[in-house]
Amino acid sequence: MNNCHSNPPKDERHTSRSPEVRKTLMTRLKRIEGQIRGLESMVEKDAYCPDILIQVSAVTSALNSFNRQLLSNHIHGCVRRDILAGDEDSIDEFCAMLQKLMK
Repeated sequence: MNNCHSNPPKDERHTSRSPEVRKTLMTRLKRIEGQIRGLESMVEKDAYCPDILIQVSAVTSALNSFNRQLLSNHIHGCVRRDILAGDEDSIDEFCAMLQKLMK
């Protein structure tokens, strides 16, 4: 279960994640990290531009997938909990975050 703390100052907020959720997120990030290293290698080896661009697209897709998973966890954990507790500020914060994500 996620445990977001929305009242402390922004630099002190955190979310407690279950070991399973943390492992899933970290596995995705490690995979993305490997893809980035692969891109670096392709550039160093002067790979064909379209091949690099296809790999960049794969990294972008992986990051979008990571964002969807994290967003789902946030909605089902933090936002749900705050709404049930009557914290309307959480909704405003969530909407502001979505505006930034959808730029």
